[in-house]
Amino acid sequence: MTGGSASPANVGRMIALAEEVFGMRSDTDQISVDQEVVARLEAIHPATMGEMADENGPIAWMLAIPTSREVMEQFLSKRISERQILERTSSGVEATAIYLCSALVLPEHRGKGYAKRLALDAIRAIRKEHPIETLYVWSFSDEGLALAQKVAREAGLPLRERG
Repeated sequence: MTGGSASPANVGRMIALAEEVFGMRSDTDQISVDQEVVARLEAIHPATMGEMADENGPIAWMLAIPTSREVMEQFLSKRISERQILERTSSGVEATAIYLCSALVLPEHRGKGYAKRLALDAIRAIRKEHPIETLYVWSFSDEGLALAQKVAREAGLPLRERG
């Protein structure tokens, strides 16, 4: 099981799962990943996006965005949207927080630690360049919140949640 380029077999399933869980198409305040967003995320930091795949394509995806404390506080207090996190974050700016944006795992691959591994790998890579002090989330499910809590605990970071 490795990261890598998506093959088509599971891509449609992952996109459908993302829409089912997050409902991005009906909520323009959320980040909806397209080629422009991918380029922006990669410019912020190469570790913002993680994927695990098998011979059929992606089985797990994760997005983590390094941001400033100011952007984090604006988001947590509902003064800015998720989309505005991305708009207000750029490469070259010191990040002190990481927004665990999303983690998706196909149902038959859940419970194997893939999302946690992707998130922790991203945090480790981002910490090499930024003094990360806090992890924050906007959870859409009990499972998502539980994942964020495990990741925060293992990374040694306090977890903040948008209510």
